Amino acid sequence: MGKIFATLVLSFYGIFLINLIWALTNLYYSVVDGFQTLFVATTFVENVYFSVYLKWILLLDFSCLISVLIFMATRKNYKTDSKLHNLTYSHIKDPKICVTMHTYNEEQVIEKTVKDFVKQDYVEKVIVIDNHSTDRTVEQAREAGATVITKASNKGYAHSWYVGLREALKTDASIIVITDGDGTYNGYDIKKMIPYLDNCDMVIGTRMTQVLSEKTNQNDTFLVWGNLFLAAFFQFKFFNLRHLGVTPLSDVGCSYRCVRRESLEKIISNFTKQNSDEFVKGINDITITLFTTKSAIENDQRVIEIPITFKERMGISKSGVTHKNKAIKYGLQMLYFLLFY
Repeated sequence: MGKIFATLVLSFYGIFLINLIWALTNLYYSVVDGFQTLFVATTFVENVYFSVYLKWILLLDFSCLISVLIFMATRKNYKTDSKLHNLTYSHIKDPKICVTMHTYNEEQVIEKTVKDFVKQDYVEKVIVIDNHSTDRTVEQAREAGATVITKASNKGYAHSWYVGLREALKTDASIIVITDGDGTYNGYDIKKMIPYLDNCDMVIGTRMTQVLSEKTNQNDTFLVWGNLFLAAFFQFKFFNLRHLGVTPLSDVGCSYRCVRRESLEKIISNFTKQNSDEFVKGINDITITLFTTKSAIENDQRVIEIPITFKERMGISKSGVTHKNKAIKYGLQMLYFLLFY
């Protein structure tokens, strides 16, 4: 399915580019020639008949339209098994929550962040995965009440994400919460996520709601629209004809989420190669959130996205996502991942 989807999407964008070039070229000549183009005694039908280029473009457009319609028709029954993909209810009695938090040089905010999550209802443990910080992040996290896993070297965000999930499964927690240690997420949002786990396997946050976001947060206009574009792309990949996608998505980059223990146990082995700690192809610091969501959906788990609060980041962003060149680079990596993995 991946190769077919990639071919379809790349063909669509290729044809769109051809149409755009054709339209801009004709607009250019219309401007150059001026109003005399209005008095040329030719109709649209005659233009089609005499223009070899336009004939091929229209043929490509028609072929693309047919391909999209065929793709949609083949997705009529995609992930529509009522036992796997529709409403169920499985209440989590006496929830026990383990929070996994990823940090790297966050001494400005880690103490406040850890304490925020420690005090939330049902949270029994906060595990901080420290990516070899060189400041006082580790000491402050421990003093705030977290269990800290320190890495001997900086192995990246994705590695910390995976280690956090594995460490959480070593506890008796029935719910695992994934978050960051940069102070952008609020612990109290757990209260709005947990109820949804009675009906699904994974709850993902979306930072796209204006009234729930501080104006000074790092998601500027470029990042918001880029995220929305990639989310729509992701949803189309898991498109079905009835609901336009297995789950509505608007924010592919959000790391704040919670998952049922038994659901995480079913997908944790998908992250690495068999009998190895090496990640499977496609996983990196940028795509790890996408991979986690994708792995859950591909394994017939119910995933839902809900609005969460999003605050201004304290300290310096380690990813550099606020810089346009890096944001574009990260976006292209995500797009490549969605196309080929």
